[in-house]
Amino acid sequence: MAWETVIGLEIHVQLSTQSKIFSGSATTFGAEPNTQASLVDLGMPGVLPVLNKDAIKKAITFGVAIDAKINKKSVFARKNYFYPDLPKGYQISQLDLPIVDVGHLDITLEDGTVKRIGVTRAHLEEDAGKSLHEDYHGMSGIDLNRAGTPLLEIVSEPDMRSAEEAIAYVKSVHSLIQYLEISDGNMAEGSMRCDINISMRPKGQEEYGTRTETKNVNSFRFIEKAIHGEVIRQIDELEAGNKINQETRLYDSVKDETRSMRSKEEANDYRYFPDPDLLPVEITEALLEEMRSTLPELPEAKAMRLKSDYSLSEYDAAVLTTQRALADYYEKAVEASNGQAKLVANWVMGELSAGLNRDGLDITGSPVDAAELGGLIVRIADQTISGKIAKKVFEIMWAGSGSADDIIEQEGLMQISDTAELEAMIDQLMADNAAQVEQFRAGKTKVMGFFVGQLMKQTQGKANPQELNKLLKEKLQ
Repeated sequence: MAWETVIGLEIHVQLSTQSKIFSGSATTFGAEPNTQASLVDLGMPGVLPVLNKDAIKKAITFGVAIDAKINKKSVFARKNYFYPDLPKGYQISQLDLPIVDVGHLDITLEDGTVKRIGVTRAHLEEDAGKSLHEDYHGMSGIDLNRAGTPLLEIVSEPDMRSAEEAIAYVKSVHSLIQYLEISDGNMAEGSMRCDINISMRPKGQEEYGTRTETKNVNSFRFIEKAIHGEVIRQIDELEAGNKINQETRLYDSVKDETRSMRSKEEANDYRYFPDPDLLPVEITEALLEEMRSTLPELPEAKAMRLKSDYSLSEYDAAVLTTQRALADYYEKAVEASNGQAKLVANWVMGELSAGLNRDGLDITGSPVDAAELGGLIVRIADQTISGKIAKKVFEIMWAGSGSADDIIEQEGLMQISDTAELEAMIDQLMADNAAQVEQFRAGKTKVMGFFVGQLMKQTQGKANPQELNKLLKEKLQ
């Protein structure tokens, strides 16, 4: 039987506020366990939550960016469940009146197809703490630093039909939250996590199948692998005549499989009710207008502008706008290079990206800043150095040994473009290799490579390749 995959995603984004959503506790990552948990976060009797206005603003900003309806009245509710890392015995979240209502996000697939993914809602909630299971000799430790951290849960419609579409959507959300500067999106630190809802149905059937939810997947690669694994598992179950259980599952990256965690809860299992300690949030038109007016240039618009301003291909523009910081770096480097837009794009996507990946760095931590890369590009463009020598200069710059100009001078790497100097070397080489000259003139043009190689070796790669080839060809002929 031919099966169709149906995927919906719930993405939890940690908002980059200075303090938690209902208390003044800090949200710094990596602090010692339980050093950033106040009496409010611990759920002590008599304490009252106070809503963080910055979290509201960041949620509205996201809603405006995805062209969503913003509910002028928004209500917080208590979601009741019992787990060791939830001190109050309930989580403050939103159910009936989320701050962000229906919107959409357009994704671009590898073949250039654009698909619209519906966003059902995006609501604010507090994070739970974290259970630690290592080094406690059969017991668990509880770190409540994360308890109360503001989250924006972005719930999609079940509009995705493959892992490719799901990854494109997650990457679009990741890019958008960074552009909006509402979150750093650091998946390794838990700033963005994804719950994957998957069901299968026979192709052509309108009714959805029974879905499973795979919780808290925190990398693009793991999301893709979890989807592939769960799709295969469900198809195997269905084709064996078994039913799919509606349940919550976990993805095991070591075994590369999903496994059952618990039966899937419905909303009524959580006994939601409006939080009596928090008034409904009233969002004014003035606040909405303020958030609209502060929207930055978004990824799609920036990509279109880069294509227009710098004559970039669609692919180059898309890659360079995946991160706001990367796009900013590119434009600063172009300015520093006196407008060498395509050459800068090649270096940013080539040598620079390779160096960042090799050393596990983000663009913001690049040892070579945009102005320095632009300075190197200038020396390639004016033929002071060749592209090959430029790679050597770049590696020295990466190690923190100065600007391109300083390194070129100190290392004696300036390209040899003097016609008379090159001609003298060519004449001597031809005199020393008369047999090869005759072979070339007899039609064996591949011997040209021998001469180029010898001259490059003699000049330690510093001969201007274009000038060298031109003069060599003239003299050999």
